[in-house]
Amino acid sequence: MEHFPLFLNLRGRRVLVVGAGLVAARKIALLLSAGAQVTVLAKVAHPSVSAQADQGHITLHLGAFDAQWLQGMWLVIAATNDEALNAVVAQAASARQLWCNVVDDASRSSAQVPAIVDRAPVTIAISSGGAAPVIARRLRERIEALVEPSIGSLTALARRQRAAIRRARPELGARRRFYHWLLDGPVHDALRAARPDAAEALLKAALRTREAAPQGKVLLVGAGPGDPGLLTLRGLRALNEADVILHDRLVSAEVLQLARRDALFVSVGKTPGEDHEATQRRIHALMVHHATLGHTVVRLKGGDPLVFGRGGEELLMLREHGIAYEVVPGITAALACGAYAGIPLTHRAVADTLLLATAHRRAAAERADAPSQHTRIYYMGVERLAALGEQLTQQGLPFDTPCALVENGSRTGQRTLHATLATLAAQARAHSIASPALLIVGEATRLGQSLAWFGKTLTPEHTPTSTVQAAALAA
Repeated sequence: MEHFPLFLNLRGRRVLVVGAGLVAARKIALLLSAGAQVTVLAKVAHPSVSAQADQGHITLHLGAFDAQWLQGMWLVIAATNDEALNAVVAQAASARQLWCNVVDDASRSSAQVPAIVDRAPVTIAISSGGAAPVIARRLRERIEALVEPSIGSLTALARRQRAAIRRARPELGARRRFYHWLLDGPVHDALRAARPDAAEALLKAALRTREAAPQGKVLLVGAGPGDPGLLTLRGLRALNEADVILHDRLVSAEVLQLARRDALFVSVGKTPGEDHEATQRRIHALMVHHATLGHTVVRLKGGDPLVFGRGGEELLMLREHGIAYEVVPGITAALACGAYAGIPLTHRAVADTLLLATAHRRAAAERADAPSQHTRIYYMGVERLAALGEQLTQQGLPFDTPCALVENGSRTGQRTLHATLATLAAQARAHSIASPALLIVGEATRLGQSLAWFGKTLTPEHTPTSTVQAAALAA
């Protein structure tokens, strides 16, 4: 961070502007909107600046700059077209430890005037540190479109009722949830509809109602490989919802900087040589403890939480303790490293199979004769389920090998069909499963029958036997 962002309360405080041209006039308007007492010093004044002085909005002095004019000032703006004079003003301000902005001269400025999105009392400032003001202005335009004008009215209402909110919701978590409700609920809707009296009445009514006991939850979030730009939007929202963040050693510092500043950060990363089982038990205990207290816990893992991240074990533990959970996928290292190295992991006529494997296996599975425990994933196979099932059994997989067919994965209409290789094609036909759908084959799919948290889960008991038989005959 090259500059420390800071908002100044200039109301009733004296500010000196050296220069009285059009550029200075724009700065004067900003200062007046912040309530500053503006003194302008220049040899010649633009008519618009003279008009401000005639109306009593500013104090205008025509003459040469002298360092004595800095006496009693809180801030100095050098806005002349004379670089030498601007340099003299900046040097004099620095000698008196006064913040000084030199317009269009970042090297001489100790303070920057950012591009501003004004939703008073909410103010959003964007600064490029003087390096590229056009970029800052373009960002402001985008943010202007995102932040609706009613945000200012909502914030002003919350400020008027702040003491009442603190009395009614003395506990920090409850107060934070109330503010989320203000932003997302009927109070803000009423302000959008230009009904401020109704909005205030809704807020007061809510404060008279006791809040239900908070329900804790755990969000299992994939942080991706390290580049913060690869964190998903849902992952970013989760980091800003979190009361507690339990993060692994491989989560980058840049990703952690995107999280809520007042969250409790706990490093739970495993290091080589330590007892990983004991560490995992500690992680489980921390998740249960904080969720039981009603906190939103983010379990932040490098890459994807369910690819070699022991996420499945953590979900089983949470389900055992009756704690609500959600899984936010992340970009696993295999995909990111391949992409960033320019290596296509699949390519027509070169590679039609992708194997993700770990060098670490449980002790009982490390014998030379222990069979590999693979999870196989097949894309674009809905039309070939019968042939694919036959192919896999010919390769030696048992007919009762469990599998899951995920239709519309992560979308509103997601359905997950659980079956075996022997019944897969018939059940898919019975349930009219259609593309896009992904086939997952292996023992790990059994866990999905109890750990599923999103969409609809279809298991064999959901399909009438006669329907399956009819579908099998049709196939």
